[in-house]
Amino acid sequence: MAQLPDYLLGVNQRELERLRFQHGVWKHVTEGLFDRMGVKPGWKCLDVGGGPGFVAMDLRDRVGEQGEVTVLEPSEFYLSWLKGEAQRRDWKNIHTLPGTSESAQLPEKTYDLIFSRWVIGFVPSPEKFLEPLFRALKPGGVIALQDYVYEGLSLFPRGGPFDRMADAVRAYWRSGGGDPYVGARVPTIFRAHGIELFDYSPHCLAGGTKSGVFEWAHRFFTVHIHHMVEKKVLTAEEGDAMLQDWLAHRDNPETVFVSPIVMDMAGRRSH
Repeated sequence: MAQLPDYLLGVNQRELERLRFQHGVWKHVTEGLFDRMGVKPGWKCLDVGGGPGFVAMDLRDRVGEQGEVTVLEPSEFYLSWLKGEAQRRDWKNIHTLPGTSESAQLPEKTYDLIFSRWVIGFVPSPEKFLEPLFRALKPGGVIALQDYVYEGLSLFPRGGPFDRMADAVRAYWRSGGGDPYVGARVPTIFRAHGIELFDYSPHCLAGGTKSGVFEWAHRFFTVHIHHMVEKKVLTAEEGDAMLQDWLAHRDNPETVFVSPIVMDMAGRRSH
């Protein structure tokens, strides 16, 4: 997930564990995208901003011994963790590449699949992020992204301070140079570079306080409301009120949480 050295959500063991849990909650959505793309044994894949490599390990299961998965990631902390995991599993075909799409010297016309989840929304220029990836695709290769069109975030019953959280998160993303609506921009960028968009599917998860998606949100908000205050996206009073509203909902069996929209986006390089 991390792409920039000053990645907004942090690089540490706590964030690694949050990413692990997040991966489990959204895994079926990502696996569904891989199913529709028809990821096959023998494919050569690049996971961009792959963090600790949770998606990369799933891809490795699909491409098998004959395939190859490379994780491009600026954090040595995450890459070191992934190297240890690959060694523990005796996997020889998971590789790591330090850097970002903008800084790495990627080989041209090489990959069957380039994938990136929750990365492009944090970069200051989606076009500069994507252009090296387009060049690195084989003719006929697929680039697939999962990221936000940040609408839909809701907590029921409504009527408290948390009702303003969607605006706060969008401001938080922008404070780090990102775009909370990046998923709506990608089709235009694909067209401009001759990438044929063949999958553009929205996904939203919802559940009560015992659901995985609620716990996913809980692990995010209980940490990052404080960071929103530090970045002056929220005042201390607003942050405290939102957090207390969230915690009160957590104790309410009638509560329902609705996630923001995550967009699947996949395109094919024609030549």
